[in-house]
Amino acid sequence: MALALFDLDNTILSDDSDHLWGDFLVELGAVDGERYKRENDRFYQKYKEGRLDIFEFLRFSLKPLSEHDPETLYAWRERFLAERIDPIILPAGRDLIRKHRDAGDTLIIITATNSFITAPIAERLRVEHLIATEPEMVDGRYTGRVAGTPSYKEGKVERLNQWLAEHGRSLDGSCFYSDSHNDIALLEKVERPVAVDPDEELDSYARERGWPIISLRHAA
Repeated sequence: MALALFDLDNTILSDDSDHLWGDFLVELGAVDGERYKRENDRFYQKYKEGRLDIFEFLRFSLKPLSEHDPETLYAWRERFLAERIDPIILPAGRDLIRKHRDAGDTLIIITATNSFITAPIAERLRVEHLIATEPEMVDGRYTGRVAGTPSYKEGKVERLNQWLAEHGRSLDGSCFYSDSHNDIALLEKVERPVAVDPDEELDSYARERGWPIISLRHAA
């Protein structure tokens, strides 16, 4: 069984779940609205530009998890998933995952977005394995800190290498689907890199190397 790896935000989803969660918290009144919205947008722009300080962002984005009890957070998350995530799961993304499942491939979502947000999305997509940034929990509560290496840029490669070692697997026959130039390090590692509705930088990079470029937003 080969590995089929999928980025999540703006690949299988038509938007960014991390950024949407921040906006959702603003609308709930769970954070300082104007300031939080401004910072959330600033970090997202830096991400798109490839200039994001992931640890600075995580201090910002994980802090609300530490300020509320898990039961409240989980209730908010269920509403968020129903209202904001279910409508942006791309049908062609589901079909692509299904194609690899039917082929007997091992499915992995690998994302920089934290697992509080992405674990239930992976469940919705029936993808067994998730490699995501992990928020730290102590005594059943989130601390607002990150546990281990964030799954971002070269960190995705590091986290995947850890997963491969733990599961006794290799990248033979592997493929990875992503929209973002932030994932070039991992795209370079797999046998079959595929750019999906790529940003301008990844589009140019993929064309120079003859990588396939596909669209899940405008699928036939």
